[in-house]
Amino acid sequence: MRHVFYSDGNTKKISWVIQTRDSIVEQNRDHAEIYKDKVTSIQSKYIALHVGLFWGVGDFIIKNKDIVKIKLDEKIMYDHFTSSLKIEDEFIEKRIQFIRQLIEQRKLKVEFEMIDTDKNLARKNINAKELKTKNE
Repeated sequence: MRHVFYSDGNTKKISWVIQTRDSIVEQNRDHAEIYKDKVTSIQSKYIALHVGLFWGVGDFIIKNKDIVKIKLDEKIMYDHFTSSLKIEDEFIEKRIQFIRQLIEQRKLKVEFEMIDTDKNLARKNINAKELKTKNE
């Protein structure tokens, strides 16, 4: 099955959207206390990508060997996943490692695509006040 995955984060919240055929699932979470107001916005975006993928697999939306197009609105994130670009941030390096491990373990076929920030469907959920799941 094919999925399109969007994610976003800031110092307080993370959000992700998974589109699958005619279904759209939107989720947002407050950061765990260990991260809330302690991570940068870019670190939060990596957390959102990691947690969102993990949640998608755990909720059986994304299954082994599925195709996942991950849409990123940060050039640095795109570069980290599509090249061997190194980063000095140990926190981000760990998130990248976890994400790659999940992709490998589940044998996901992942494509990364750069998008403009205004096309990131998860961005609007960052300001949402409550957890929301929407299936269309």
